[in-house]
Amino acid sequence: MRYNRVILYLLLAGAALAMLSPILLMLSTSLKTMDEIRNGSLFDLPHAPSFAAWGKAWVGRCTAGECDGMGGYFANSIAIVLPSLFLSIAVGSITGYALSLRQVRYADFLFAAILIGLFIPPQVTLYPMIILVRTLGLFGTTGGVILAHVVWGLAFTTLMFRNFFRSVPADLIKAVRVDGAGFWSSYWYIMLPMSLPVFAVAVILQFTYTWNDFLFGLTFAARDSQPVTVALNNLVGSQFGEQEYNVNMAATMLTALPTVLVYLCSGRLFVRGIAAGAVKG
Repeated sequence: MRYNRVILYLLLAGAALAMLSPILLMLSTSLKTMDEIRNGSLFDLPHAPSFAAWGKAWVGRCTAGECDGMGGYFANSIAIVLPSLFLSIAVGSITGYALSLRQVRYADFLFAAILIGLFIPPQVTLYPMIILVRTLGLFGTTGGVILAHVVWGLAFTTLMFRNFFRSVPADLIKAVRVDGAGFWSSYWYIMLPMSLPVFAVAVILQFTYTWNDFLFGLTFAARDSQPVTVALNNLVGSQFGEQEYNVNMAATMLTALPTVLVYLCSGRLFVRGIAAGAVKG
């Protein structure tokens, strides 16, 4: 039994090392100078670690012809992510609760129609979405990117909340109705406090998807309102001048840092939400 535990820990440690090794190599490279990168091995540790590449990636690296670094694009991503996150989760939780009651006519048909959005790649409907956003006068604006993310996030959040609310005992819903609570009262005072773990799961997954999005940001945003992922692509994919690999690695880690922090801050709620059946069909 003791040997089995040792073997289990060794396997887990090996899996963790395999997952962390690319990140550790990126971090090591970002702390090196270009001379160390040219003359040394990829696996060599930095002789004199420096965060100069991180500072240059944030404020001094040229992207898309502008030499203001990644900082401004971070602000653009925040301006896109926060409204998209709030709207998709708020609307998804309400529609999920409404569909879980099955008191709406053709509720199953409406639910199936919403779920179709989970199986259609965004590239397939990109052109019709461009026409729609342009017709609404939002093409080339931050609002157009937000609308695209809300539409695509709605199907996923509706599925999560509908499945969770369906697991709530029907007797509880009946008792709330007997006490005189309507749809909005039961949602706000009963269902919303019960579904906080599910909200955590939705926040983490939707934040990760929206923050890491490249397609919608490139298609619907104007040049001065593009998200950080587009800026990272412009920086790393530049064909002019010297490729500063330390700066590229630092910019990549800066781009990924918000999603890591969100998960670390709400990881326990994430596990609780999954255990509560948030992603169970």
